[in-house]
Amino acid sequence: MAKYVKEIMISREEIDQMCRRLGERISQDYEGKEVTLIGVLKGAYTFMADLARCITVPVRIDFMSVSSYGSGTRTSGIVRITKDLDADISHKHVIVVEDIVDSGLTLKHLRQLLGTRNPASIALCTAFDKPARRRVDVDIEYVGMQISDEFVVGYGLDYDGKYRNLPDVCIIGDDSKEETNEA
Repeated sequence: MAKYVKEIMISREEIDQMCRRLGERISQDYEGKEVTLIGVLKGAYTFMADLARCITVPVRIDFMSVSSYGSGTRTSGIVRITKDLDADISHKHVIVVEDIVDSGLTLKHLRQLLGTRNPASIALCTAFDKPARRRVDVDIEYVGMQISDEFVVGYGLDYDGKYRNLPDVCIIGDDSKEETNEA
């Protein structure tokens, strides 16, 4: 896999620092409360696990699976819920945890949808934000890092289902996309 990495954009050490910073901030903001983290599968699983370990207030965890990409590198613009929550979130303090925000369509849709389920509060958290790709306005309360408009993989981020297991956030070369298409 490493032969397809063009360069490391964000090291594992920087990611650890980011998770600690976000965990401290969330713990301060929700002091004396319990939070429900809702991870957006599949990409957010790694970030959410690291983030949850950095939060000191009580945490519940649930997941949703949402699709807006298919197998390409650009969003289709259509958001589909493929796995809904297992638990009721009414009267809960909810934080939707996403791996990366580019167009903003997915998080805007999720905030609206989950807002209809009567949570006590709802906030959005992303590890990585790509504001250059934004198509809709969406307020994100907790942003780990803003990144440039590069296609990145690793730390849960994928290209066509591959590279999620890389420990760093990496820019992949064009040959990795060709290899993926041949597989």
